[in-house]
Amino acid sequence: MKTTYEPLEVYQGQFGQYTITPEDLREVKIYRAGLILSALSFAVGSGLILVRGATSLTLTLLTPLLTLFCLGLGISLITIHIYLIPLHRFLQVCWGIGTLTAIVLSISCQEPFALCVYQTPLTLLGIGFIFVALTGIYFKEAFCFNRLETKLLTPLVPILLLGHLFGVLSVEIEQALLGIWAGLFIIFALRKAIQPLTPDIGDKSVFTYLKQQRSASVS
Repeated sequence: MKTTYEPLEVYQGQFGQYTITPEDLREVKIYRAGLILSALSFAVGSGLILVRGATSLTLTLLTPLLTLFCLGLGISLITIHIYLIPLHRFLQVCWGIGTLTAIVLSISCQEPFALCVYQTPLTLLGIGFIFVALTGIYFKEAFCFNRLETKLLTPLVPILLLGHLFGVLSVEIEQALLGIWAGLFIIFALRKAIQPLTPDIGDKSVFTYLKQQRSASVS
């Protein structure tokens, strides 16, 4: 049986021509699916804590929601297209440190995980790395696509987390910032879902050029 393939469209990049393959498009779809999973999990968790408060059921549900949030973020960090490989690896390492810390804390805490983190702000020195990775995605999207929501999220996340860590924000302000974060995250994920796929792939000739530069420096 003869197999036929559709011709790939050729693009002109900064350092030469390149093609976008079905695998490239699949990676973008997976990246966006990870963002949607993270955004929905975060929004549901934030909504529960803001509307219902720290009830026993809410605190119990926050742990699996955090698990889904971290899973979605990890998927996105594997498939995201970032020109600078060291930056890409840095964000992945941050996710790994934060996720590992969250696992250790969830096992060692004698109380619900979310309550443990809230009542012990110093735990953010570990699990906060998860949000460093997330902020890296926000910054990349703000820089590449000039999105208003990610321009707002990039400073909002560290302001909220550092404010809680150092105890300089009131409960009311923290709740307001959390609600804004959840809302903007959902807007960001939904807008990504309807954006054309090819812009997320970027100029592949730049990836090729940077790879050649690294090879030349090693040799």
